[in-house]
Amino acid sequence: MNTTRQREDWPAIVADLAVVVAFAAIGRASHGESLGVGDVLHTALPFAAAALITHLIYHLRRVSTRGIAHGSVVWLATWLAGMGLRLATGASVAWAFLAVAGAFLALGLLGWRLVYRLVTRGRAPRQAPPSAR
Repeated sequence: MNTTRQREDWPAIVADLAVVVAFAAIGRASHGESLGVGDVLHTALPFAAAALITHLIYHLRRVSTRGIAHGSVVWLATWLAGMGLRLATGASVAWAFLAVAGAFLALGLLGWRLVYRLVTRGRAPRQAPPSAR
């Protein structure tokens, strides 16, 4: 992966982490829990770690995570590994939480990628016509 492509992956990482933090904040707010920065980050940490590890693996393989196919892997890994890390820290994981987390993360992590694809679809660099080369 060249330096330009590596820089282009940073927005995907930031967008994914923003989705994870929003997920944690909205979840805490819906249960009347503290919305202090430390509290929200503590809730988001297992999912953020899972997302970052997935991005790191893709980065080492020199694959962009901005596409929907690779985004699906980021979503699945963030959701499942995040739940595993959450369980490993002693936090509970109810069936309803599994469903809501999966749906929210899918909507957020795949949603921005779909919008990105729709916005950039017509912006592919065009080659000059053969007569102009």
